[in-house]
Amino acid sequence: MKFNLKLLSILAIAGTFCSPQKKAAAETPIKNANKSLSINVIKDTIPLKNIADSASYAVGVSVANFYMQQGIKTFNTDLVAMAINDIMAGKTTLLDDATANMVMNNYMSKMQAEKSKPRIDSGAAFLAQNKMKPGVITTASGLQYEIITAGTGIKPTLADTFVCNYRGTFLNGEEFDASARRGQPLTHPVNQVIEGWKEGIQLMPVGSKYKLYVPYNIGYGAFDYNGIPGGSLLIFDIELLDVKKG
Repeated sequence: MKFNLKLLSILAIAGTFCSPQKKAAAETPIKNANKSLSINVIKDTIPLKNIADSASYAVGVSVANFYMQQGIKTFNTDLVAMAINDIMAGKTTLLDDATANMVMNNYMSKMQAEKSKPRIDSGAAFLAQNKMKPGVITTASGLQYEIITAGTGIKPTLADTFVCNYRGTFLNGEEFDASARRGQPLTHPVNQVIEGWKEGIQLMPVGSKYKLYVPYNIGYGAFDYNGIPGGSLLIFDIELLDVKKG
């Protein structure tokens, strides 16, 4: 996952003004010294003297909220202000755009790896035990699979499109996706699926039923993706129904 610092900031700011509006803050009571006060009572203590001040504060709210949602809970706000002031004044910044983006990518990757580590470790422990089971085959990539039913048809290649029924579960058995949810088999190009599927599907003759154990690094990676927590080991039951050549 790559981040463009300027683009992310712009998107975060735009999201503040384009998202559905909540009730005005003045309607929301707050607690202070065991008394319910209106925001209107204390607004004079906030230094928002004009629309430019309000917009400036809104920028800070938007950017801070955006990065907190990405998991960044701590900023050196003095350095944030320094960077903004340097750019606004046309000064040479301590980091150029490319370096700033690289730093953010590395920082986000480090944070995500720490967040995903328990799932990565539990997946690795499972695979270490699972590979000892009779009938489980481990490939060079780390993919593990079992042949439940051996088919006799053709095998798909990267140039083909496959048709299959499937069910995907997490290590705890919770289902996260299945073709049955859509009421029809999945039809998809072989070269447009995750690496674990790309490898596993090409092992299967038509008519086969396989169980694939897909490590995170050939699955959806260390970052959260569409409801799949980063670092997840994924287990798929796949029945290959047909191959459309080319």
